[in-house]
Amino acid sequence: MSAQLSGTSPNFLVADVVRAAEYYRDALGFAFERYWGEPPCFAIVWRDRSQIMLRQAPSGAEPQPNRALDPEAWDAYIYVNDADAYHAELAAKGADILSAPTNQPHGCREFVVRDPDGHALCFGQDLEV
Repeated sequence: MSAQLSGTSPNFLVADVVRAAEYYRDALGFAFERYWGEPPCFAIVWRDRSQIMLRQAPSGAEPQPNRALDPEAWDAYIYVNDADAYHAELAAKGADILSAPTNQPHGCREFVVRDPDGHALCFGQDLEV
């Protein structure tokens, strides 16, 4: 039997760990238990089986999401079982939604949100399962 991968955790550099974690909680419905460091410099947010690590950017450095290089790029792709329901939930919470759910040629229904540091998260529902 070979080794199996059991998950992935994007690691985003952010300007303010507390602000970022609270946005993920309040606008995206994620949870977190604690901050690490004093002042806070790291947190892990999660929802269901997806998690994202938030790390304080070095002093004086600006976080550079992928969209800084390509305006269509994402920083994370997260599968969701009902894109429309999750989109409605996030819209009600005031999330920064960049696109409405749309069926894509590759068989997924997707929408994109942005966090306070500009990271783009694409949420996709696999329509072929």
